Amino acid sequence: MIEATNLTKRYGTKTAVDGVSFVVEPGTVTGFLGPNGAGKSTTMRMIVGLDAPTSGHVTVNGKPYADHASPLHEVGALLEAKAVHTGRSARNHLRALAATHGMGARRVDEVIDMTGLGAVANKRVGGFSLGMGQRLGIAAAMLGDPRTLILDEPVNGLDPEGVKWVRTMVRYLADDGRTVFLSSHLMSEMAITADHLIVIGRGRILTSGPVQQVIDATSGTSVTVRSPGASQLAELLAASGVSISASEPGVLSVRGVDAAVIGDTAARHGIALHELTPVRASLEEAFMTLTADEVEYHSAGTHVQEGAAA
Repeated sequence: MIEATNLTKRYGTKTAVDGVSFVVEPGTVTGFLGPNGAGKSTTMRMIVGLDAPTSGHVTVNGKPYADHASPLHEVGALLEAKAVHTGRSARNHLRALAATHGMGARRVDEVIDMTGLGAVANKRVGGFSLGMGQRLGIAAAMLGDPRTLILDEPVNGLDPEGVKWVRTMVRYLADDGRTVFLSSHLMSEMAITADHLIVIGRGRILTSGPVQQVIDATSGTSVTVRSPGASQLAELLAASGVSISASEPGVLSVRGVDAAVIGDTAARHGIALHELTPVRASLEEAFMTLTADEVEYHSAGTHVQEGAAA
């Protein structure tokens, strides 16, 4: 379990993380979302003691990270895959980490096999592709068979097979009762993988909750209605809290009322329906709505966020 209480980090006059509080529960995959500059990476660095909070505190499995006698057995973290001695082989890098906790070559071999590094284990890390570097970072995070896993953009640079492998791995770990906390800019992947979301913008928590709850609370559900009597139906449905737009003649997009009410209204007034389809927003749409005013960098003339990690 990860517990943050009023966690704050300032760099001079800039507040990167502003009084955030959250709990990451064991047995779930918790996604950490936010645009560039939102404070995701800074928060993750404070969890594992790489940055000291300006105020507030954070614990992992009941203690600050620095207080754990065997931290690799408690927390596995992938925060910067490139933070590796480029002249070492992958195997020697993992052996050096393992030696700090009295782990032998057998465990190193296990994580090499687990992460698909067998063919390149004896090659220098400096020649690794981005995807292989990510796999090595995940291998290092898994080395101590930790109770808690923190992964910052774990699928960055991975091919589709690698992305699926990460998804399967984190799901397995959560089902085994472990705590999994990960960030990603791939909204479609996060929608599949995560159980729970924490969304941050400009250093503050914007919302949190189960994935579908966050989507529904942010973007709601619309209903697509296709009918030759669309104009009459729109007049009948018009009420406080109901939003109706027409994408083309005879087609309505209705928000604020569910499909059953629309169907019953049409039936009572003898209006033929050719389509009545509830449409749920995607996680990407919800994310863009939530963070529209929180994006630090915009492309010229648009509100499209940059793709760099926070």
